[in-house]
Amino acid sequence: MSLRIQKNDVLGFFMMLLACAAYGASTSLFLAPNVIIAGGISGLCVTVHTLYEKIPIGTLSIAINIPILLFSIKGFGWKFTLKSLVTIVILGVATDLFALLPPLTTDPLLATLYGGICQGIGVGFFVLYKYSSGGTELIARLIALKAKNIKIPLCLAVLDGIIVIGGAIATRTLNNMLYALIVIFCSTKVSDLILTGLEKSKMCVIVTDKGKEVSDELIKNSPRGITMWDGKGMYTETNHDVLLTCIKSRQLAQLKDIVKSIDPLAFIMIQDSVEVRGKGFTSLIEDGAPKIKKSAENLTEVKENAEEE
Repeated sequence: MSLRIQKNDVLGFFMMLLACAAYGASTSLFLAPNVIIAGGISGLCVTVHTLYEKIPIGTLSIAINIPILLFSIKGFGWKFTLKSLVTIVILGVATDLFALLPPLTTDPLLATLYGGICQGIGVGFFVLYKYSSGGTELIARLIALKAKNIKIPLCLAVLDGIIVIGGAIATRTLNNMLYALIVIFCSTKVSDLILTGLEKSKMCVIVTDKGKEVSDELIKNSPRGITMWDGKGMYTETNHDVLLTCIKSRQLAQLKDIVKSIDPLAFIMIQDSVEVRGKGFTSLIEDGAPKIKKSAENLTEVKENAEEE
């Protein structure tokens, strides 16, 4: 188990380096050369760099994040803070190193699109491997920690909005606000893609009078788990079988054909599933066995203490 945890730590650190490279490239090769301020501490640093070119973006980012990290020690502990500090320093260095290269495009629209994509790759890997790059995200966490009624997404949106609007006014590039929205959209979509994967799943609820026949045929053609329970239609006051299953998107047409061939009067509800874990999909064991084991150990300990009392 310890060897597996070490491998996960090494993989996580490597992906953090990749995330820093992607985010740094986004800032230095696309956004900053085209004066596109897309929020966050990096957006604030781009604004300052645009007004005072001698101030490097990465170095300024590290300097701004240090006092934020000092406040985070009490709220999130030394381990989190040190891990974040390493990430912030590497990100700052990567940003300044990429700044030594010529920009990849001077077209603002292309810079917006590819800058958003690279930024989304960075954000996605940071979140996926549980690293924090500090900035407005950490400020929002700290504010939410103190003010329980303030939600992190709302706080983050307000902070980023202030930076985007302030940057547009300071640099006198009001079009920046429109470009910033495109960057945020692309970044969000790409990071979501990294977190949820390319393979989309569908959750299907089937209300039918032939639950056994439908489930047998579905299992025969696609070995997916199906749960069946008794249901009652309150409008008709009649009993029905209710089937629940998750399938890959490419299997949806086949499922509808099978259900239609057995029970044309069946009622089917289909919705997107952001993430599915379990047999036939990504295993729960692959997705965090150390956590599951620890939770089990904690539960056993609680039971033993209760029995002693």
